[in-house]
Amino acid sequence: MDRLRLRIAVIDDDESVRKALKRLLRAANLDADTFASGRDFIDSLAAQVPDCIVLDLHMPGMNGLDVQQQLARSGLQLPIVIITGHDEPLARAQCLSSGAAAYLRKPLDDEALLDAIYRAAGVARSSTA
Repeated sequence: MDRLRLRIAVIDDDESVRKALKRLLRAANLDADTFASGRDFIDSLAAQVPDCIVLDLHMPGMNGLDVQQQLARSGLQLPIVIITGHDEPLARAQCLSSGAAAYLRKPLDDEALLDAIYRAAGVARSSTA
């Protein structure tokens, strides 16, 4: 990685969640781009590829599993942290077996999310983050 700061893509259909996560990530010295849908995110990949994705599982249109599958079909192996308000064992198993690095339930614990992002990206978390 040639940048000093990780670039995180946050994909969630809930605007308040996107705003809160963007604030959290910026406070942790991470760059954050937000997307209201899986399709918006997929379309953005031609311009910029993030270091890690925070991906809501339940969204209209393209849900989190759809995004994971689209990325796999395209050959992009990006670290993904799934977030959801509905912890379903089958969905958890599908996400993790499809390559998600973590599966977290909303409301999110800030420190658990940051730890999951750093672990997924394979980067040690600095003591200042």
